Amino acid sequence: MKIENTKAQMRKGVLEFCILSILKDGEAYTNDILDTLKDAKMLVVEGTIYPLLTRLKNAGLLNYRWEESTGGPPRKYYELTETGKLFLNELNTTWGELHQAVVRVTSEKTTK
Repeated sequence: MKIENTKAQMRKGVLEFCILSILKDGEAYTNDILDTLKDAKMLVVEGTIYPLLTRLKNAGLLNYRWEESTGGPPRKYYELTETGKLFLNELNTTWGELHQAVVRVTSEKTTK
């Protein structure tokens, strides 16, 4: 088994959560989302993010609006819907529980 495959799957598993978290404070352009993820060392490419944004929009978690750009084509800005905000709150709770469980399992000695 290759470690890179496992690491990629771990990143993919939290990518939706990270995108929704980025948008919790307001709308963002796709490149802003990508830059934030890259700054956090999440290795993501455009070919991954666009289908994911579409899926989140189709699920009713995101809306978008078009804005004209002075330096090129119009830009699509994404924001959370009310459903997306509720979904993110649930993910935050789940993430906290999951994080605690993983820390417990990986750092404590278990006895049977």
